[in-house]
Amino acid sequence: MAIKVGDKAPEFTLLSKNMTGEPKPISLSDYKGKNLVLLFHPLAFTDNCTNEMCSITNGLNEYTSLNADVIAIGVDTLFTQEAWAKASGIRIPLLSDFNKEVAPKYDAFYDEFVLGMKGVAKRSAFVIDKDGIIRYVEVNDDPGQLPNFDKIKECLKTLG
Repeated sequence: MAIKVGDKAPEFTLLSKNMTGEPKPISLSDYKGKNLVLLFHPLAFTDNCTNEMCSITNGLNEYTSLNADVIAIGVDTLFTQEAWAKASGIRIPLLSDFNKEVAPKYDAFYDEFVLGMKGVAKRSAFVIDKDGIIRYVEVNDDPGQLPNFDKIKECLKTLG
């Protein structure tokens, strides 16, 4: 069953390394009382993923002014994500779903990707409100299609 607006966001705890240099667990529950933009991306160091994460980083103040935090989840290792963040100037937490446990819970997962790769996160965006309820869902089957960030911001404006 596909995840939809109004559902309780599935809980998770994943490790991130790029913000602190040390592996740090980050949970959905860490954002209780805050609005959250949760992004899933296919693979680090690819053009579209880099453009998406750099665009978010460059516009982070806009999300902050809308009372929202932004995090991203991909299936790459912590070390790959850290290197990617350093090389590209990404300043949002990148969480590693290397064991592929979280993306499937959000229906943001390719069983079969491209070039024979299996188990890759779909480019997706979710807005989760202060109470952990999903208020916006966009799961793209086309990995080249970026989320509609204007619609995400419109949703955030309604949440306050």
